[in-house]
Amino acid sequence: MLLWCCEIAALIIDYPFQMVLSSSWCWASTWNLKLDYVAVMEVRGAKSSNDRSRYLLSPVRAVRGLICLLVLLSTVFFMLVYVGFVTAVILRLFSIHYSRRATSFFFGAWLGLWPSLFEKINKTKVIFSGETVPAEERVLLIANHRTEVDWMYLWDLAWRKGCLGYIKYVLKSSLMKLPIFGWGFHILEFISVERKWEIDEARMHQTLSTFKDPRDSIWLALFPEGTDFTEQKCLQSQKYAAENGLPILKNVLLPKRKGFCACLEDLRGSLDAVYDVTIGYKHRCPTFLDNVFGVEPSEVHIHVQRITLDNIPLSEEKAAAWLIERFQLKDQLLSDFSSQVPLLHLEKAVKG
Repeated sequence: MLLWCCEIAALIIDYPFQMVLSSSWCWASTWNLKLDYVAVMEVRGAKSSNDRSRYLLSPVRAVRGLICLLVLLSTVFFMLVYVGFVTAVILRLFSIHYSRRATSFFFGAWLGLWPSLFEKINKTKVIFSGETVPAEERVLLIANHRTEVDWMYLWDLAWRKGCLGYIKYVLKSSLMKLPIFGWGFHILEFISVERKWEIDEARMHQTLSTFKDPRDSIWLALFPEGTDFTEQKCLQSQKYAAENGLPILKNVLLPKRKGFCACLEDLRGSLDAVYDVTIGYKHRCPTFLDNVFGVEPSEVHIHVQRITLDNIPLSEEKAAAWLIERFQLKDQLLSDFSSQVPLLHLEKAVKG
């Protein structure tokens, strides 16, 4: 119902603006941003030298994005104050298992608004490739970290597998302090880290120890790089790798092993598999506001490989070496992707 409201409002707003924009070139300024609008002519049978489908921030997209954001913020406040208090506080006094199930059910329904925003309203094409993954497994998910919104696109995968409410992230502690959203992260039992192992070790092990009940579905998502990718961070990572005899990576950062090995150590006996996920964006990496306003990305490619636990070494040293090998493969995948070889063509498609 909320999604329908957003779409109907977007259509109502879209019509008058399209009547104006279809007949003229416009220039506007919103929040000190220059918005350029161009008329687009379709030439049948001809191919443009640059076939990128980047979107422009038009008044339609700006207003539509604000409406969607207001709907999301108002509904999450309701979820936190009324639903979250009942499922995560009161019900937890009687049963942790049923508290988690109820919280996952209701918050999973709300989280479904985000993939709907990306795919239904903003028309972002999400393309999956790799291996077929079963529904409702208990998994550790490792992914590359290209931008600040990678974790949102993992929701698209979890959404298709019926596990949206069960996904938990290991994320930096500052995000747990955000108003409204930070409260939700606490209710959903995300693991906060300071990115200093002497501080994080005890906290991680304590939290992970509560996730061992095999009756509780879980998708524990970890970004082993520890931060999002930038050229400067890449150069620093390459320098460290060269000094320590490690592989030189161009599209990902060298992964950190401590958090990954801690997750394996505590949960190995209760997990079904590890999902190795590689995310690639067509044209450029989006920001949060790009997602809200539907400016970017036009396409997101998500490559998934399912790895059973018996294929991952037991010792920390060997597990760390295995993790680096996985990121070497990610680096090659992203190199191929940037060379216009879609991830979709590298493996059989994931079934939705």
